[in-house]
Amino acid sequence: MWLMTNIGFFSVVQKRDDDVLTVRARVKSDLEALKEKYIPTLGNILEGKGTDYKYRAKVSREDLAEAMRKIVVDIDYSNFKDSVAKKQGYKRASIYGEVWSDLMSLQK
Repeated sequence: MWLMTNIGFFSVVQKRDDDVLTVRARVKSDLEALKEKYIPTLGNILEGKGTDYKYRAKVSREDLAEAMRKIVVDIDYSNFKDSVAKKQGYKRASIYGEVWSDLMSLQK
């Protein structure tokens, strides 16, 4: 599952033979922000060279579900990309805008 939030972009998967989830990110500070603001129990952030997502950490389903609930409760913006620009800068908002534009092609 991909999660695009105003504190970061994350990919969440369950690795084979693992009973917890792995939260992956391309930017370490995204995972650091997630841990600081929403998931203090997030495991150590590991750096992997040559992997699709450079950074990853483990978390229980329950803790991630609670974090997602809190993220939803904290929504206070009328425009997501503007909120991203305010919290993470224009460059990140521009990248998210490109994703938004690409996904527009799904709309019929």
